[in-house]
Amino acid sequence: MSSQSLEIMSISFEESIEQATALLNRPDLSPQAMAEQVAQLIATENGARGFFVTFLTGDWELADRPTPDLIEALTHFPHRDLLVKNLAMSTAMAITHRRNKQLDLAQGSDRVKQRSLNLIQQIDSPELQAILVSMLEGNYESFLTKWNYDEEQRQAITEQLRACLKEPI
Repeated sequence: MSSQSLEIMSISFEESIEQATALLNRPDLSPQAMAEQVAQLIATENGARGFFVTFLTGDWELADRPTPDLIEALTHFPHRDLLVKNLAMSTAMAITHRRNKQLDLAQGSDRVKQRSLNLIQQIDSPELQAILVSMLEGNYESFLTKWNYDEEQRQAITEQLRACLKEPI
């Protein structure tokens, strides 16, 4: 195992944000090299969390139009539930921001929601589909309760999750 791999295995959430930002600011990387670097970063939960916080919220063209190499890397990472949770959280937060008349923040949440939805729909993963179904069936109730989502937010989350399913349930 290389020293870089060892560093990523023990990466903090904050360090992963820094690494993701540095990585996404490398226009010299080929799509394949970018995907390989992303795959290493998202191999751990902290790495994946930091990457998605950076990737989904930043001004990255790649986040709006991910390459096939990046989609392939995201198909195999071990923390796929983070994509589904990002979809749920951004959907709910867009509603909260609109209620609070914070339209700029609502637009940011809508952007994260759309990017998350796009990634989920492009990733051909039975495991990801199973996570969507699991959340729809109530197996993520503690996650939804933790964030205190109300009925309107939960309904909007359900609609987004259903939009991602390849086969309706």
